[in-house]
Amino acid sequence: MKRITVLVCILFTLKVSAQQNITLSSAKFITGDSPSYKELSFSDNSWANIKPMSIWEEQGYSDYNGYAWYRFHFTLPSSLKKNSYWKDSLRIIVGKVDDVDETFLNGVKIGQTGSLPSDNGGYAGQWDVVREYHIAANSPELHWDKENVLSVRVYDGGGGGGIFNGAPVISMMDIIDGINVTATAGDNAVITIANQLTRSVPGTVTIQVKDGMADKITSSSSQNITLPALQSFTKTIVLKGDARMEISATFKEKNTGKIKSITITNKYILTPPAPLTPKINSAKVAGVRPGSPFLYKIAATGQKPLQYSVANLPYGLLLDTINGVISGTLTDRGDYPVKLTVRNSLGKDERTLTIKVGDLLALTPPMGWNSWNCWGLSVSEEKVKSSAQALIDKGLIDHGWTYMNIDDGWEQPKRAADGTIIPNAKFPDMKGLGDWLHARGLKFGIYSSPGTTTCGGYLASYQHEMQDATSYASWGIDYLKYDWCSYGDVYAREKDTSLAAYMRPYQVMQKALKAQPRDIHYSLCQYGMKDVWKWGAKVDGNTWRTTGDITDTWQSLSSIGFSQTVQYPYAEPGHWNDPDMLIVGKVGWGDQLHDTRLTPDEQYTHISLWCLLSSPLLIGCDISKMDDFTLNLLSNDEVLALDQDVLGKQAQQKLKKDDYQVWVKELEDGSKAVGIFNMSDKWQNIELNWQDIGLGKTEKVRDLWRQKDLGAFGDIFKTRVAPHGVTLIKVT
Repeated sequence: MKRITVLVCILFTLKVSAQQNITLSSAKFITGDSPSYKELSFSDNSWANIKPMSIWEEQGYSDYNGYAWYRFHFTLPSSLKKNSYWKDSLRIIVGKVDDVDETFLNGVKIGQTGSLPSDNGGYAGQWDVVREYHIAANSPELHWDKENVLSVRVYDGGGGGGIFNGAPVISMMDIIDGINVTATAGDNAVITIANQLTRSVPGTVTIQVKDGMADKITSSSSQNITLPALQSFTKTIVLKGDARMEISATFKEKNTGKIKSITITNKYILTPPAPLTPKINSAKVAGVRPGSPFLYKIAATGQKPLQYSVANLPYGLLLDTINGVISGTLTDRGDYPVKLTVRNSLGKDERTLTIKVGDLLALTPPMGWNSWNCWGLSVSEEKVKSSAQALIDKGLIDHGWTYMNIDDGWEQPKRAADGTIIPNAKFPDMKGLGDWLHARGLKFGIYSSPGTTTCGGYLASYQHEMQDATSYASWGIDYLKYDWCSYGDVYAREKDTSLAAYMRPYQVMQKALKAQPRDIHYSLCQYGMKDVWKWGAKVDGNTWRTTGDITDTWQSLSSIGFSQTVQYPYAEPGHWNDPDMLIVGKVGWGDQLHDTRLTPDEQYTHISLWCLLSSPLLIGCDISKMDDFTLNLLSNDEVLALDQDVLGKQAQQKLKKDDYQVWVKELEDGSKAVGIFNMSDKWQNIELNWQDIGLGKTEKVRDLWRQKDLGAFGDIFKTRVAPHGVTLIKVT
């Protein structure tokens, strides 16, 4: 969720692609603001280089908010126009900009998205909107076969800033732009080529199916077609089994030879079904403060019904033998080991749970759900309950998923006369909702900001922190996401850039939460400013965001996930680095949902990396619409066990090559979890020397996604890894 805004100017360099477009993959960059930066004649030789695929905070400009400029230099070849059927309009797709852009070509303004602070009405960011601007091909600002400069002035009010989500692209508008090629893959693949024009379009359709692991084309076909106006061509490809297959479809337009294509991968499932015999999956340790309510759901799979029992349960705690929920209160500090047993008609499973009564909460990272990525500001009590019921019905609760967190949009416009915060009509009974969740073994989360308003414009906690914390406790809240958001305005008024100024609002709520008679997980959401991982524990933060907001693209996922390299010393039981929510399933920030744009391989990478990083795992999709593939991603207990490992060590990046990385995580039992990530868009055969990552010459290896032993290896472990995919193993 967007919190902060800044202005920037950027300059791009040239990359020509197949006579169809120009890709601007790098730029010149400077912070600050000057009207001269837009001019073609301006010299930017002294400016820094930057990539437009990710925000500037991830490229050496941490904590910067305000104006900045990107400048892109490129030659505009006349062949771009010559090779087009339509020759009248040039299109410039800048991409997404956090938050506001003014875009200039050779000094002439060609577009703006969002409102700058100096505009009528003041600042209004549009960080999640793709910028696309059109210019007549005969416009005098275009310099055909000569140097051109695209200058982008960016304003960012806080949080992440700059151009992200892919390199800018320049192309001519042409017939091919009226053709839309889509594909979906389930049990079968469905290819659709739609003509959105009011004229027929001739061309050639080529469809290919490839087994990437075997590097073998299993089928290929090509046919000439004419797409009638506003009509579609559809073809279904039968897929056999659950092996990973790549399905490619290309439409080549006859007049120009330009193409539209798509390649998708079927949603192949790696995790075998959970056994029918009982298996306990919940964390082996839980923390609670003396005198605070304790709630622990014994997460277990197996053929239902299951019977739960606990030996050595200390006085003050009770077990719900039907639902497997332990609750009550402990007053004396200390460690309380108890023996959990789950039985059914086929057998039993046992595990020791250690209940630690002291000052530390969140002894393993939280696992649950957050409303923002699917419901946005339309969240309601009904939607929270339906999501909770879906989490239970689909069995996710049996794998340790327990938090149900309301994000922004629950507050009344005004407080009560005494200053008490009031839920709006969408949440008529907060305490009743909390009781309903707790009765099912689920925990209850809520959202606010240290500023005057939330990111969505609802009431926040500024100068009402103790009142709000008291209300949260009375409702049974177990988790608070505390989002910097409008506190940026307070911070700006105080004109204090010290670390103490960044810590101050979180210290105020820290004291309010500590005064409550129940434990509330404290989640700091302030995008990693001032290296929050270095001081988050000092304000009793249990989790803290280390990055800007994640989106469901490979660029966002990879730039955020693989940048978690310096934070690992600060992750430990009770305190966890948070690279943001999970972007699998149907997401979209409101009622208009779409399937995640991550490929199946990228989703395996996503879950693998977040578990290696000991990250909070918060589902962001509509659980009720979760398909079998997404459910599989979130219910592999051997993968989730990496995240919930009681040693609490975050993985370290041990190898970083141009096209692959290796991350290693130490585990409680002395073994290591190893993630081998293919960073390229092609299949790779990777040979890993154990000694290069600090392991011995002979290691026993288990494939965690397939839950399969691979045997013992000598000096070298060899694996074939899909594009943007992962091999996740446990080495003993």
